[in-house]
Amino acid sequence: MPEDNKTVLANANAAIMKGDFEGFLKYCTEDAVWNFVGDTILRGKQAVREWMAVAYKEPPRFQVHQMIGDGDFVAALGEITLPDQEGNARSHAYCDVWRFRDGKMAELRAFVVLAR
Repeated sequence: MPEDNKTVLANANAAIMKGDFEGFLKYCTEDAVWNFVGDTILRGKQAVREWMAVAYKEPPRFQVHQMIGDGDFVAALGEITLPDQEGNARSHAYCDVWRFRDGKMAELRAFVVLAR
């Protein structure tokens, strides 16, 4: 199962880098919860959709360095580049821990820090 979950996450990530939010969201459960640790918690696919429309006006660019699967969980470690409030590209290090349910992404705990 972890390999299948890694494939789901890789496919979802490919969609989001193309700006295909709905393509990404098809891999999420309707009741998905996203917890950006220390910042924001989103509850439900519609909340995620609305957040993406604002946060990802430009599709994010990222590199996944490692994916580690264990049962219903996949952790992805890497770098993501997003524009800051002035529109300048800023690199961040991240670790996303995804919980899967029935082959879909049900929960995210995201740890994101500005890279130096």
